[in-house]
Amino acid sequence: MTIKPVAIADQPVGADQPVYVIGEIGINHNGSVENAKKLIDVAAEAGANAVKFQKRTPEISTPLAQRDQIRQTPWGEMTYLEYRYRVEFDDVQYKEIGDYAAQRGLHWFASPWDVPSVEFLENQGVPTHKVASASVTDIELLQALAQTGKPIILSTGMSTIEQIDKAVETLGTDNLIMMHATSTYPLPPEEANLRMIETLRERYQVPVGYSGHERGLQISLAAVALGAVTVERHITLDRAMWGSDQAASLEPTGFKNLVRDIRILEQAMGDGVKKVFPGELAPLSRLRRVDG
Repeated sequence: MTIKPVAIADQPVGADQPVYVIGEIGINHNGSVENAKKLIDVAAEAGANAVKFQKRTPEISTPLAQRDQIRQTPWGEMTYLEYRYRVEFDDVQYKEIGDYAAQRGLHWFASPWDVPSVEFLENQGVPTHKVASASVTDIELLQALAQTGKPIILSTGMSTIEQIDKAVETLGTDNLIMMHATSTYPLPPEEANLRMIETLRERYQVPVGYSGHERGLQISLAAVALGAVTVERHITLDRAMWGSDQAASLEPTGFKNLVRDIRILEQAMGDGVKKVFPGELAPLSRLRRVDG
């Protein structure tokens, strides 16, 4: 069975299409619009297709047990709930960020962590929504996302196959892209389980990509060789910056090298049909003694 590509704005995502590369900014901007723009520049200069953020309504999405925990932050000591507000952008800021991404030729979207955030992002006109691995079991959120009619990118980290089944049943498969992921930060190779890309593709008959949290490039490149149609990696200006996701992120040079190598792999995969290539003709005439 041929799996149809899913269109994100003007970009079809699927087999025999260019790999859709997402620079996951997340909250690595640390609440700074200027940092967000610099990270958009990183993604654009690397040749990525999109950047992704995270959108929360902190009083809804912050677990009750964590709200009053005291955190040490770059802005001083504050509760976890106060910190969550500190790294959120409002609609005016996201409009500025979105306009800047468009100027740089990138799509932008986000992972909404609660139902009001879905409405917020819809008002911003995003072309797609991403379901974070932590939200796979949030059926209310998935229902709200399904009702948008937009393409949905579903990450599958920290989830059982039964939980993924229920999420897919809620979202439907007509406009769904799935992402194999393991939500260990940073990801050790023995937990990558890249063969799940094929498992998800066969089970759900949708395009499947890879969301990586490993150090280095090898595992993400192997995912492309195994058929991942989209690759998402966290990006940072500097891994030494403050923030829980910085250490598992790629710095500008690493992300640029990843996109470069993905594009080389796309050319190298071929069509699986054996042929004698033009570059082989000279060695053939020089080296083969007996014609078959």
